[in-house]
Amino acid sequence: MSFSELGLRSELVNAVAAKGYETPSPIQARAIPAILEGRDVLGGAQTGTGKTAAFGLPLLQTLAASEFKTKRPRALVLTPTRELAAQVHESLQDYGKGLNMRSIVIFGGVGFNPQITACRRGLDIIVATPGRLLDLINRGEVHLSAIEILVLDEADRMLDMGFINDIKKILKTVPDKRQNLFFSATYSKDVKRLADSILNNPVEVEVAARNATADLSLIHI
Repeated sequence: MSFSELGLRSELVNAVAAKGYETPSPIQARAIPAILEGRDVLGGAQTGTGKTAAFGLPLLQTLAASEFKTKRPRALVLTPTRELAAQVHESLQDYGKGLNMRSIVIFGGVGFNPQITACRRGLDIIVATPGRLLDLINRGEVHLSAIEILVLDEADRMLDMGFINDIKKILKTVPDKRQNLFFSATYSKDVKRLADSILNNPVEVEVAARNATADLSLIHI
């Protein structure tokens, strides 16, 4: 199976090919069609399985297919660490080069002003860690009332790091009607409880990591 056979538009297929990927990983082959159909997805996947492309490619396609009507962000990706946030954002920029998508990565440890400026200009996608995003929401600089797609990446790590209350506060600011994509390497009771509170009749996709060599080759996808 090829990426084009998954229903992806040519700009995205070309972007994936430019990064040297020819065949979808198992999670991409299963998750991408479901996401393109508008379904919620519950993904069991570790880093190295290609999960960033599994949600990133269909996210970009969905946004590109709908008319841009607002300066407010239409997709939100929450990640546990600034490193992962930066990596996911970089991947989305790479995949979306052929599309007119505006995105920003938001995390702590850096100044507020560049992030505030970008938000005021208008965005399609925010990739963020929960703490800094909540700071900007509380300052009135980020408004999530137009979110169409919400992604929780590495949800188990976010809960382990104590972000559950921040996540709950952020969830109160997004529309009830939205598509939800939830990824976690493990499923504790707390993770399952959070997933159950967010997801609506999800497609479940669970894959094991590939061998170590493949993991390294897929680490940025």
